[in-house]
Amino acid sequence: MIVVTTPTGQIGRKLVENLLDRGESVRVIVRDPARLADDIRQRVEIVVGTHSDPAALDAALPASDALFWLVPPDRTASSARQHYLDFARAATAAIRRHDVGHVVGISSAGHGWTDPAGVLSAAFAMDAELAASGAHYRALSLPFYLENLLGQLDWIRDQGAFALAAPADRPFATIATDDIARAAADLLTDRSWRGQEDVPVFGPDRLTPGEMAEVMSEELGRAVAYRAMTIDELASSMRAGGATDRAVRDTTEMFQAQLDGIYDADWAVAERASTDFRTWCRNVLEPRVVARTGIAS
Repeated sequence: MIVVTTPTGQIGRKLVENLLDRGESVRVIVRDPARLADDIRQRVEIVVGTHSDPAALDAALPASDALFWLVPPDRTASSARQHYLDFARAATAAIRRHDVGHVVGISSAGHGWTDPAGVLSAAFAMDAELAASGAHYRALSLPFYLENLLGQLDWIRDQGAFALAAPADRPFATIATDDIARAAADLLTDRSWRGQEDVPVFGPDRLTPGEMAEVMSEELGRAVAYRAMTIDELASSMRAGGATDRAVRDTTEMFQAQLDGIYDADWAVAERASTDFRTWCRNVLEPRVVARTGIAS
């Protein structure tokens, strides 16, 4: 039995489908079972609750062989670090109580980075907590998710532009969530591995944001420009959207660490995933743009 947290999220949903396709038995922890697809709901065991709750974990983990762990974002949390550690401490105690053998966590690339890195530092703290649980642990160490760009879908459609706090001419590390789910499924179904390790997985491209805009333009059949934001512009935009000072700090520290090279060492040695940016634009971005506009590009 494999226990999956966040089964309705971008990664968790794809992971559940992948595991079921491989013939695995899956138990999910979910707040709202109605958010599961009908065909999935009928094929998994369901524990209703949140995986920060010891009672939900105690209901889900008995007789389980492996646990997939992902901390969901919470913009209302007092700090990213405290949010990640609250979840991780509940997990660690439950893993020990139920003697779970293998745990796969979703983390960030850049382990060993000593400067403040906001949300990324919070993920590293989570990894340290889970690694101390006694289970064999793999931290999938990842760069920027391509699906984060879907948050700018309206701007891409209406303004023909997207923005990141990154220079236009420096390679920008990314990965598709399909590839994250596959990497997690590989680890969860193998379980011959032992000990605790970080596992960097990056997309196959080394594109700059400017080059990403060119590919996006070609695949969408319309001009898309890239706008590089400064860290101060990012902070101002977040504050205008109602973000707390701590949320702004956690996010801007993350992007500053990316600018300073937090991913570089892992990028040099990472496992290469299969989904390149052009394929992602064709299979994920373009259908979403078409669905918003109602016309094909």
